Amino acid sequence: MTGIWAVIPVKELTGAKQRLALFLTPDERHRLALTMMEEVLAALAGATSLAGIALVTLDAHATAIARRHGWRVITEGARRGHTGSVDSGRATLAAEGVAGILTLPIDIPATTPAEIDAALTAHTVAPAFTIVPAHDEQGSNTIIVSPPCAVPLRFGDNSYHPHLAAARAAGIEPAIIRQPGIAMDIDYPADLAAFLRLPQSHGTRTRALLEALDVPRRLHNATSQDSSNALS
Repeated sequence: MTGIWAVIPVKELTGAKQRLALFLTPDERHRLALTMMEEVLAALAGATSLAGIALVTLDAHATAIARRHGWRVITEGARRGHTGSVDSGRATLAAEGVAGILTLPIDIPATTPAEIDAALTAHTVAPAFTIVPAHDEQGSNTIIVSPPCAVPLRFGDNSYHPHLAAARAAGIEPAIIRQPGIAMDIDYPADLAAFLRLPQSHGTRTRALLEALDVPRRLHNATSQDSSNALS
């Protein structure tokens, strides 16, 4: 096995997106998580520069998609959280001779195959570390690292700058590129509003779902209510 492989952690989607619990119902959150995952996986499938795709998951729907496409499914570490899942996946692939890995979350539905290929093109000869930050420059929405375990990873709300520091501590100057679709992760109601303002969201299944759920109007009403409360 050679080249750069995608290592994608997919936790079980039941109860997903708890940070949206005050805005969306459990069923709406599940539908949103499922739709976003399908769009991200479709973007990965359309990228031309990946040597392979591996999902670290126990989720039945994600597993079915992977099997349909002939992708690798890794179950070891799938319940160890985002970081633990990525670490398990990249260790498995590193032992099999993969040159490097790309990892990204499944809640960036505006990403495109072209953005993923652009990130891979920016990645240089190993040892190398490439990162695409989240829109708030707090999260790490895509990381490419070669060799796969050359830099320790620790994902979370404020992982971007720690990842830059970790790469430099490993003797690697990180390459930083910005891609609007990759950058737009959805965790909070404000992220839904930002996603809907993003030109790249037009034509996505996620936007169609949000419009079907009347989310734009609900966001507008919530904003109007907040403004009224502030003036009271």
